[in-house]
Amino acid sequence: MKKKLLAATLAAAMTASLTACGGSDSAQEKGDGVSITIFNSKIEVQAQFEEMAKEYSEATGVNVEVYYSNDTVAAHLATRYSSNDPYTLSMVDAKDVYSLAEDHAIDLSGEKWVENTNYALSVGGKVVGFPVCVEARGLIYNGDAIEKITGEAFNPEDYATLDAFQGLLEKLAAGGMETPTGIMKEDWSLAGHFLSEVYEMQDDVDGFITSLHEGTADLANNAKWNGKMDYFDTMMKYNYAASSAIAAEREVSEQKLAEGEIAFMFGGNWDWSMINAYEYSENMGIMPVPENTSDGSNKKLVGGGSKYFFIDSSENTSEEQRQAAKDFLNWLVFDEAGNAFLTEKCALVPAYKNIAAAGLDPLSVSVKSYADAGNLIDNYNYLPDDHFSLCGAAFQKYLAGQMDRAGLAKEVEAYWASTAPVER
Repeated sequence: MKKKLLAATLAAAMTASLTACGGSDSAQEKGDGVSITIFNSKIEVQAQFEEMAKEYSEATGVNVEVYYSNDTVAAHLATRYSSNDPYTLSMVDAKDVYSLAEDHAIDLSGEKWVENTNYALSVGGKVVGFPVCVEARGLIYNGDAIEKITGEAFNPEDYATLDAFQGLLEKLAAGGMETPTGIMKEDWSLAGHFLSEVYEMQDDVDGFITSLHEGTADLANNAKWNGKMDYFDTMMKYNYAASSAIAAEREVSEQKLAEGEIAFMFGGNWDWSMINAYEYSENMGIMPVPENTSDGSNKKLVGGGSKYFFIDSSENTSEEQRQAAKDFLNWLVFDEAGNAFLTEKCALVPAYKNIAAAGLDPLSVSVKSYADAGNLIDNYNYLPDDHFSLCGAAFQKYLAGQMDRAGLAKEVEAYWASTAPVER
């Protein structure tokens, strides 16, 4: 009953706000008969997008259908293009926008929302990518679970170094939480999010990536690689699923973290969409990965604009559909119901200055605080499409104890040396 009431309230809010917003009046006037398709590559919000599509369609007369695929974005969209059946709107990663925009995206430079964000993507001097949200990753913590054992207030900044963090884990283990950490086994987490921090935190990121491609990088003797792997080894030592690390289910780890059975897990603010399904603690947040370093990186999260919409430019999409797609993007930014969908329904940190964020979840509050303070290290947006799967598989061997650190370094180096640079 509560869910139905919320849905009815949101639908009513859509109707009222669309009527009041001049930019969306046109959507109502010509909405009947117009259909648009949306590709969503963010599984955590697929259910929310499907529910929104029904309510948006009812409120505007624009028929909206949302799709998701487990295939890589490039492969899935290539299939749609070859079938002359592109999505009207595609929500993808930045690297996908850079590779696809020239042939498949329209110019959005004149849209009003461009003035309200610092994260729009441009290709060839034209704005082509609409930033959906700001995301960041680091070490998620459950403050209440920690304080229950230590009897002291938990201040994340006190554990910026690995030495201090190890001391805290020892205290938690001695106090009754024998295995205070969890590790997600998924390739996108291990390779796409954690391993990529090794690249993102180099002094010269592009130069380092070039050295990997050229086969001249020396991971085994790279300070950032070893700092990150020292942290990862510590997490493995205290992992609740250490005996079956690559069999651990993400949902189980999220629940254990939410309910305080474990205290730490590497992830991002997107994890709230799963954490909030359980009896979670309000005293949660994201802190930088602890590392024994003096470069300041252990005081920052890694993140920035995450997921971008682009609108199809082909003859298979009509001008009416493109206008309906633009109206949808404006609805997200300028209508209260659209804002609520992003921040409340999807638990996303808005990428737009005009969107209030008072109702954000605890993880997103952490991200916003780091972003507002300028303490975000930029994402590296040019990972090859198979980086997740191939480097992730190697990392899973390491997590399972089937490979040592030197072997993992060699596999990562071999991957890059045999992979062509992403065009940019």
